[in-house]
Amino acid sequence: MKTYEDILHAIGRTPLVKLNKVAPEGGATIYAKCEYMNPSGSIKDRMAPYIIERAEQEGLLKPGGVIVENTSGNTGQSLAMAAAVKGYRCVFTMPDKMSREKINSMKAYGAEVIITPTDVPGDSPDHYVNRAKKIAEETPGAFYVNQYHSPWNIEGHCRNLGKELFEDTDGGKFDVFMGGTGTGGTVSGVGRYMKEHAPNVKIVGVDPLGSVHYGLFKSGSLPTAYVYAVEGIGEDIECQAMDFTVVDDMVQVNDRQSFQMARRLVREEGLFCGGSSGSIVHAAVELAKTMSPDQSIIVTLCDHGSRYISKYLDDEWMADHGFLEEGEELGLVEDLLTEGFATPVTADADTPISEIVRLMKEKGVSQIPLMDSGKCSYITHEADILRGLRSGEITVDAPATDAASPIAGLIYPKARLEELFHIFESDHVAVVVDAAKVVGIVSQIDLIDYLAKKKAA
Repeated sequence: MKTYEDILHAIGRTPLVKLNKVAPEGGATIYAKCEYMNPSGSIKDRMAPYIIERAEQEGLLKPGGVIVENTSGNTGQSLAMAAAVKGYRCVFTMPDKMSREKINSMKAYGAEVIITPTDVPGDSPDHYVNRAKKIAEETPGAFYVNQYHSPWNIEGHCRNLGKELFEDTDGGKFDVFMGGTGTGGTVSGVGRYMKEHAPNVKIVGVDPLGSVHYGLFKSGSLPTAYVYAVEGIGEDIECQAMDFTVVDDMVQVNDRQSFQMARRLVREEGLFCGGSSGSIVHAAVELAKTMSPDQSIIVTLCDHGSRYISKYLDDEWMADHGFLEEGEELGLVEDLLTEGFATPVTADADTPISEIVRLMKEKGVSQIPLMDSGKCSYITHEADILRGLRSGEITVDAPATDAASPIAGLIYPKARLEELFHIFESDHVAVVVDAAKVVGIVSQIDLIDYLAKKKAA
């Protein structure tokens, strides 16, 4: 009788499945590593329990301790599973854009989940990473997992997933590995193993449009992050668990491409995986078209689709966000900006409020984006200034940031207009940024006016 000592011993040995219907004819063969079939339902089982094991070995996590981490959901569920087996308490911070299914799953394991705003810059104390750090500092017996910067993240993927893929393919007999870039642990770990044991394998990271990894890889500098809907991959901060030295190339995929491919994987291949899997497979299909039939690509299907029943698998949600294939595409943000938009007014973050008021009167605007070290992260609105002056919380000599709010919606000119709907759910305006320069401010009435004119034409 074959049995396991506990559920943690059942991690791994996930199937490697050929994609038949979504793969391009005449191109490279694509094989999917079904990581969503791990015990907690995601690829994070490769590294999260491993980090806990290493922390125990190093004396950083002791009996009765508390596991603290910032998570988009998958790492949290894997950690919570390990904690349930080992008897630890868990506290997780999580951005509010993540699915309700993920939150409830972590709570089902007994974890405490603290929801934080998505629309804050990486240096804000309310950012989910910084919130987790503070909780860990203030909690006796806490161990902060720190997946975005932990070398054990890379090590776990290297020793578990990298080694297993090597064995699955008779010693690394495949051409390209493609994985999502969230913390960076997957592509870095697999990349590290392959560079040592099968250097012929090309490592390609897949980043959602709006994340910073692609820009960091291509230019070496930290770009401005934009809003994107896909969960589990991408990031708005630089991650030390992202080792670009073992990555050969990186590609970008947008939300619509990700969700449409994820739905195809469910309906055409029977693979019930999440939206980030759609991102990776879409990128793999495009790459496969440029390769020969005797070549092969391996992709990871990162997490289970049951975590997204209320999101990309729901037709109404897809339609509301403009991601369904049916219907006419609305166009790009840059199309709207050609409709007589004035050059936006910006100011430095430390500009006195008195000068902000003067600019608003002179330029006839009600809000001004604020630039800090070449980045646009905050916006000040006349209502915020009035509220602060009336309450006495600010003076006219105070810096503009004292009467500013984080920008929920940074977007780029080449983004589809449908993506504005997602931004307008949490903010009144979208700030259009191109190469760190503010090129437009779009309100809901601007979009309504543009669409009305387009329909009338």
